[in-house]
Amino acid sequence: MDIQRIIVLNTKGGCGKTTLATNLASYYANSGLSTSLMDYDPQGSSTRWLSLRSKERPLIHGVEAHKKPRGNVTRVWQNRIIPDTDRVVIDAPAGVDHTQLLDFVRQVDTVLIPVLPSPIDIHAATRFVEDLLLVAKVRQLGIRVGVVANRAKTNTVIYHSLERFLKTLHLPFITTLRDTQNYVRAAERGIGIYEMWDKRADVDKVHWQPLLAWLEENNRDWNSHITPVA
Repeated sequence: MDIQRIIVLNTKGGCGKTTLATNLASYYANSGLSTSLMDYDPQGSSTRWLSLRSKERPLIHGVEAHKKPRGNVTRVWQNRIIPDTDRVVIDAPAGVDHTQLLDFVRQVDTVLIPVLPSPIDIHAATRFVEDLLLVAKVRQLGIRVGVVANRAKTNTVIYHSLERFLKTLHLPFITTLRDTQNYVRAAERGIGIYEMWDKRADVDKVHWQPLLAWLEENNRDWNSHITPVA
C-alpha cells in the first residue's frame, strides 16, 4: 500500500485543526493502518492527546515536529516516519508564512482545510485559499485540497453563509462536522469519535463518512497516476 500524507492546514487559529487531525489518525489506526501523527503546532495539542491515549488502543506513532532537535539529532531524523507507514496525518500550526506554506504542501498529497462558521473565519479562509492557489500553486503540483465545515450548527444563518461561501471556492466542500461535546469527551481520553461506544456519537460518525470516502477515493486516484520507476 502506498503512503498517503494528509495535512490539516489553515493559517487561522482555533478552527479545529487538531480535532480533525487526531480523529483522522485514530480512524486510520483502528482500521489497521500504520499511522503517524506529526505535530507541528507549538502548542503541542496533538502530542498531549497522544499522551492521554491508552496503550491498549491501536498504536499511533507520534512525531513532535514542533520541538527543536536536541544534541546531535538532526531535524530530518527527529521528524522521520517509521518504515511501512500507511498514513501520515500532519497537524499544522496557525499563522504559517508563505515559505512555511510551500514547505508544508510540498511534502503532502492532500490538504484539508477546516473552516468555522464565523465572519472572521470566512474572511481568513478566503485569503488562505488564495495563497494555496497562487503562492503554493497546489493545482500545478497535483495536490488535492478539500474543505470541511467544522463545529457547525446547521440551522443557523451564519452556517448558511459559510455554506454559500464554501461553494464559491471551486474546491470540494466535503462535509460538515457538528458542534458537539462528543469531540471534547473523546479528546480527554486520547481517542477519536470512531472509538466511542456512546450511541450519541453515531450521528458524528455518519458526518465523517463523506470525508473518509473522499480521502480513500482520492488516494486511489493519486496512486493510479504514479508511474512505476524501472
